[in-house]
Amino acid sequence: MTRPGGRSARVRDAVHDAVVELLAIGEINAAIPKIAERAGVNPTSVYRRWGSREQLLLDAAVTRLRATSPIPDTGTLRGDLLGWAEGVERAMCDPRGQILLRALVATLAPDKQPIEYLRARGEDLQATLDRAAARGEDVPTVDDILDFVLAPLYLRVLFRRPVEPGTGGKLVERLLTALRADPAPNAGRGG
Repeated sequence: MTRPGGRSARVRDAVHDAVVELLAIGEINAAIPKIAERAGVNPTSVYRRWGSREQLLLDAAVTRLRATSPIPDTGTLRGDLLGWAEGVERAMCDPRGQILLRALVATLAPDKQPIEYLRARGEDLQATLDRAAARGEDVPTVDDILDFVLAPLYLRVLFRRPVEPGTGGKLVERLLTALRADPAPNAGRGG
């Protein structure tokens, strides 16, 4: 069992930081030995834990986004989604968040989709939707949230368009307006 904040967490944090630092200086193709050297760990530790550079990038992106944009439990779906979208917006305004997202997309193999990344974020969102449905709120699907909120924020970063303050909130309001306009197909669904 790993201890929170123990050696395993320190290694993970050092390796994640090294990845972001190398990406920030333009080394998008840095190999695991270079990442390990920058992190001050043995390359075999990195290979053992992540297996590939792509898996490392995926883990770094998911870990960072979960830390910078957790989904709060405010007691309402609107509050939860607004809090989360504001966190995503902040992460997408942060150069490190932008670097990780661009690197993640750039390193995806043509025959692979970012399934693990989307699954991880989808699980977080689904838990929020399940809580809202249990309270009797009409809920969108995870795909609706991805389409209405996450995709527009990510696309702005990928195409180097500014993410203006309040964009996340506007996108959530657009989603909730669409849900209210057509509540019957969405009522109680959790995607």
